[in-house]
Amino acid sequence: MSATTADQGANEDRDTEAKLVDPISRTPGFHRTESKIAIAGHPIHAMLVAFPIALTMCTLGADAFYLWTGDQFWARAALWASGMAFLFGLGAGLSGTVELLLVPGIRARAASWTHFVIAVMLLSILGASWGYRLGGYEQAVLPWGITLSLFAAIFTGFTGWHGGKLVFDYQLGTSVTGKG
Repeated sequence: MSATTADQGANEDRDTEAKLVDPISRTPGFHRTESKIAIAGHPIHAMLVAFPIALTMCTLGADAFYLWTGDQFWARAALWASGMAFLFGLGAGLSGTVELLLVPGIRARAASWTHFVIAVMLLSILGASWGYRLGGYEQAVLPWGITLSLFAAIFTGFTGWHGGKLVFDYQLGTSVTGKG
Protein backbone atom coordinates (compact mmCIF):
# COMPACT_ATOMS: atom_id res chain seq x y z
CA MET A 1 0.00 0.00 0.00
CA SER A 2 1.49 3.30 -1.04
CA ALA A 3 1.60 6.47 1.01
CA THR A 4 -0.88 8.08 -1.40
CA THR A 5 -3.42 5.27 -0.90
CA ALA A 6 -3.04 5.53 2.88
CA ASP A 7 -3.58 9.32 2.73
CA GLN A 8 -6.71 8.85 0.61
CA GLY A 9 -8.04 6.30 3.10
CA ALA A 10 -7.43 8.69 6.00
CA ASN A 11 -9.19 11.50 4.12
CA GLU A 12 -12.20 9.24 3.42
CA ASP A 13 -12.37 8.35 7.15
CA ARG A 14 -12.38 12.04 8.08
CA ASP A 15 -15.06 12.78 5.48
CA THR A 16 -17.21 9.92 6.79
CA GLU A 17 -16.79 11.14 10.38
CA ALA A 18 -17.74 14.65 9.34
CA LYS A 19 -20.93 13.34 7.69
CA LEU A 20 -22.02 11.24 10.70
CA VAL A 21 -24.06 13.50 12.92
CA ASP A 22 -26.32 12.45 15.74
CA PRO A 23 -29.82 13.50 14.58
CA ILE A 24 -30.94 13.98 18.20
CA SER A 25 -28.28 16.67 18.68
CA ARG A 26 -30.01 18.71 15.97
CA THR A 27 -33.24 18.77 17.99
CA PRO A 28 -34.23 22.33 18.94
CA GLY A 29 -33.15 22.97 22.51
CA PHE A 30 -30.76 20.01 22.65
CA HIS A 31 -27.97 22.16 24.02
CA ARG A 32 -30.24 23.96 26.49
CA THR A 33 -29.44 22.03 29.65
CA GLU A 34 -29.50 24.72 32.32
CA SER A 35 -31.27 23.71 35.51
CA LYS A 36 -34.76 25.11 36.09
CA ILE A 37 -34.78 24.20 39.80
CA ALA A 38 -31.59 25.44 41.41
CA ILE A 39 -30.26 27.45 44.31
CA ALA A 40 -27.45 29.81 43.31
CA GLY A 41 -26.89 27.73 40.17
CA HIS A 42 -26.76 24.40 42.02
CA PRO A 43 -29.43 21.94 40.83
CA ILE A 44 -31.72 20.77 43.66
CA HIS A 45 -31.89 17.23 42.25
CA ALA A 46 -28.11 16.84 42.43
CA MET A 47 -28.13 18.09 46.03
CA LEU A 48 -30.93 15.77 47.15
CA VAL A 49 -29.93 12.44 45.60
CA ALA A 50 -27.08 11.84 48.05
CA PHE A 51 -29.54 11.28 50.90
CA PRO A 52 -31.64 8.43 49.45
CA ILE A 53 -28.50 6.80 48.07
CA ALA A 54 -26.79 6.80 51.47
CA LEU A 55 -29.94 5.79 53.34
CA THR A 56 -30.61 2.91 50.94
CA MET A 57 -27.15 1.52 51.63
CA CYS A 58 -27.67 2.11 55.37
CA THR A 59 -30.85 0.03 55.22
CA LEU A 60 -28.98 -2.88 53.66
CA GLY A 61 -26.19 -2.52 56.21
CA ALA A 62 -28.62 -2.36 59.15
CA ASP A 63 -30.39 -5.49 57.89
CA ALA A 64 -27.06 -7.29 57.63
CA PHE A 65 -26.04 -6.19 61.14
CA TYR A 66 -29.40 -7.35 62.51
CA LEU A 67 -28.86 -10.78 60.97
CA TRP A 68 -25.34 -10.90 62.35
CA THR A 69 -26.00 -9.63 65.88
CA GLY A 70 -29.72 -10.21 66.49
CA ASP A 71 -29.88 -6.78 68.16
CA GLN A 72 -33.28 -5.17 67.52
CA PHE A 73 -31.58 -1.76 67.28
CA TRP A 74 -30.44 -2.66 63.76
CA ALA A 75 -33.94 -3.72 62.67
CA ARG A 76 -35.32 -0.42 63.99
CA ALA A 77 -32.48 1.49 62.29
CA ALA A 78 -33.38 -0.24 59.00
CA LEU A 79 -37.00 0.85 59.45
CA TRP A 80 -35.99 4.49 59.86
CA ALA A 81 -33.36 4.37 57.11
CA SER A 82 -35.78 2.83 54.61
CA GLY A 83 -38.47 5.37 55.48
CA MET A 84 -36.14 8.32 55.12
CA ALA A 85 -34.66 6.89 51.90
CA PHE A 86 -38.17 6.72 50.48
CA LEU A 87 -39.14 10.23 51.60
CA PHE A 88 -35.90 11.88 50.47
CA GLY A 89 -36.18 9.82 47.27
CA LEU A 90 -39.60 11.36 46.64
CA GLY A 91 -38.08 14.83 46.97
CA ALA A 92 -35.18 14.00 44.67
CA GLY A 93 -37.55 12.30 42.25
CA LEU A 94 -39.92 15.24 42.17
CA SER A 95 -37.13 17.72 41.44
CA GLY A 96 -35.62 15.38 38.83
CA THR A 97 -38.98 14.88 37.13
CA VAL A 98 -39.56 18.63 36.91
CA GLU A 99 -36.08 19.06 35.38
CA LEU A 100 -36.78 16.24 32.91
CA LEU A 101 -40.06 17.79 31.80
CA LEU A 102 -38.96 21.44 31.70
CA VAL A 103 -35.44 21.28 30.21
CA PRO A 104 -35.39 20.37 26.49
CA GLY A 105 -31.74 19.25 26.49
CA ILE A 106 -32.41 16.77 29.30
CA ARG A 107 -35.64 15.52 27.76
CA ALA A 108 -33.90 14.80 24.42
CA ARG A 109 -31.42 12.30 25.86
CA ALA A 110 -32.27 8.60 26.15
CA ALA A 111 -30.14 8.26 29.29
CA SER A 112 -32.45 10.76 31.02
CA TRP A 113 -35.48 8.57 30.41
CA THR A 114 -33.63 5.42 31.42
CA HIS A 115 -32.53 7.13 34.64
CA PHE A 116 -36.12 8.26 35.25
CA VAL A 117 -37.69 4.81 34.73
CA ILE A 118 -35.17 3.01 36.93
CA ALA A 119 -35.50 5.70 39.62
CA VAL A 120 -39.29 5.26 39.68
CA MET A 121 -38.78 1.51 40.07
CA LEU A 122 -36.32 2.19 42.90
CA LEU A 123 -38.85 4.44 44.64
CA SER A 124 -41.41 1.63 44.40
CA ILE A 125 -38.97 -0.80 46.02
CA LEU A 126 -38.09 1.70 48.76
CA GLY A 127 -41.75 2.36 49.47
CA ALA A 128 -42.51 -1.36 49.63
CA SER A 129 -39.57 -1.93 51.95
CA TRP A 130 -40.65 0.82 54.31
CA GLY A 131 -44.31 -0.18 54.23
CA TYR A 132 -43.46 -3.81 54.94
CA ARG A 133 -41.31 -2.83 57.93
CA LEU A 134 -44.03 -0.64 59.46
CA GLY A 135 -45.98 -3.78 60.36
CA GLY A 136 -43.19 -5.03 62.63
CA TYR A 137 -39.60 -4.12 61.99
CA GLU A 138 -37.96 -7.20 63.53
CA GLN A 139 -40.21 -9.70 61.77
CA ALA A 140 -39.81 -7.81 58.49
CA VAL A 141 -36.07 -8.36 58.09
CA LEU A 142 -36.30 -11.99 57.01
CA PRO A 143 -36.89 -12.86 54.27
CA TRP A 144 -38.46 -9.84 52.53
CA GLY A 145 -36.81 -6.93 54.31
CA ILE A 146 -33.27 -7.84 53.39
CA THR A 147 -34.37 -8.97 49.92
CA LEU A 148 -35.97 -5.59 49.26
CA SER A 149 -32.87 -3.88 50.70
CA LEU A 150 -30.66 -5.81 48.32
CA PHE A 151 -32.90 -5.01 45.33
CA ALA A 152 -32.93 -1.34 46.36
CA ALA A 153 -29.11 -1.29 46.56
CA ILE A 154 -28.84 -2.88 43.09
CA PHE A 155 -31.36 -0.45 41.60
CA THR A 156 -29.52 2.43 43.26
CA GLY A 157 -26.41 1.34 41.38
CA PHE A 158 -28.27 1.20 38.06
CA THR A 159 -29.95 4.54 38.64
CA GLY A 160 -26.67 6.14 39.72
CA TRP A 161 -24.91 4.77 36.66
CA HIS A 162 -27.37 6.47 34.34
CA GLY A 163 -27.43 9.65 36.43
CA GLY A 164 -23.64 9.72 36.32
CA LYS A 165 -23.79 9.26 32.57
CA LEU A 166 -25.87 12.43 32.35
CA VAL A 167 -23.34 14.35 34.42
CA PHE A 168 -20.08 12.97 33.03
CA ASP A 169 -21.00 12.31 29.39
CA TYR A 170 -23.37 15.24 28.80
CA GLN A 171 -22.30 17.65 31.57
CA LEU A 172 -25.89 18.05 32.79
CA GLY A 173 -26.11 19.76 36.15
CA THR A 174 -22.69 21.33 35.75
CA SER A 175 -21.66 24.92 35.18
CA VAL A 176 -19.54 25.72 32.13
CA THR A 177 -18.35 29.01 33.61
CA GLY A 178 -17.86 27.73 37.12
CA LYS A 179 -20.28 30.41 38.35
CA GLY A 180 -23.79 29.89 39.71
